[in-house]
Amino acid sequence: MFTIGYAAQTAAAPLAPFKFERRELRPNDVAMEILYCGVCHSDLHQARNDWGFSLYPIVPGHEIIGRVIEVGPAVTRYKVGDNVAVGCMVDSCMQCDQCRKGEEQLCRERNTQTYNSRDRITKEVTFGGYSKHLVVREEFVLRVPEGLDLAKAAPLLCAGITSYSPLRTWNVGPGSRVGVIGLGGLGHMAVKLAVGLGAEVTVLSRSADKADDARALGADRLLVSTDRKAMSAAQSSFDLIIDTVPSRHDVSPYMALLDIDGTLVIVGQIGPIDEQLTIPFVLGRRRLAGSPIGGIAETQEMLDFCARKNILPDCEMIRMDQINEAFERMEKSDVRYRFVIDMASLSEAG
Repeated sequence: MFTIGYAAQTAAAPLAPFKFERRELRPNDVAMEILYCGVCHSDLHQARNDWGFSLYPIVPGHEIIGRVIEVGPAVTRYKVGDNVAVGCMVDSCMQCDQCRKGEEQLCRERNTQTYNSRDRITKEVTFGGYSKHLVVREEFVLRVPEGLDLAKAAPLLCAGITSYSPLRTWNVGPGSRVGVIGLGGLGHMAVKLAVGLGAEVTVLSRSADKADDARALGADRLLVSTDRKAMSAAQSSFDLIIDTVPSRHDVSPYMALLDIDGTLVIVGQIGPIDEQLTIPFVLGRRRLAGSPIGGIAETQEMLDFCARKNILPDCEMIRMDQINEAFERMEKSDVRYRFVIDMASLSEAG
């Protein structure tokens, strides 16, 4: 299947039109036309090789909403015309203990990422959702529930599940006290989902500027992290803190905010953190943890939950040819709160 997309040819190059070929369908494959693709902060990092393992040319995009256009002869879950979704994974070993319990994101053999990864069979580099078509193993295709706005749902496939998974892992529900550090693409989803689960939610920010935004998203309050008096008064007041900040920062000021057995979960930054003093860990039996995306079953659960609760990201729709400008704006935090590409614009842009 010949198709078109946008790719970066080097770390310094802007994304530009790119023609390539998708593989022929295997018996258990689903082919889809991509309708919408979210723009994740990791797309920017990978396009610019900030993490040091990008494979060029690279076609980013792992927040994908599409429509089935063809299925392999062994496919039983989907048919032509179905609205479907694909997130950060397109394959895994399916045999290890983690895969067997629905934790494909933690596959012992490493899952196959939607882009900048290696196909398990052909070893070809995978290309992502900044493109017109996608071919995916059936088990990694998700059903889009009725009533979920296709134009806004794409960021749920990364920002949504990355926020939802730790909320479920640490059993957040009515009565839980949840803090969210950062109010960007991940943070605003963490707030909406925690509120949807019934938690008492506080946004932690360096200034009070986002207080109105936090309340509009459903948070109960905003705590200014640079206000020493307020931070001191808030000690031991959270069961779970979700840290969504995508760049290096000091997490130590937040540890004392956790109650006994509380956990701070890093979901934003990939890379080093500053040296930590162990006193708050030992004296409060507190934990510093990390969390990636969720498995396929949990991602489907999240989509169904969002459909029931009418939880959707706040999005700004862009054309494909605006992607480089969107990357620049994302670096400046100039988006509320997630870009989504209308892939109908790709043919014109290409």
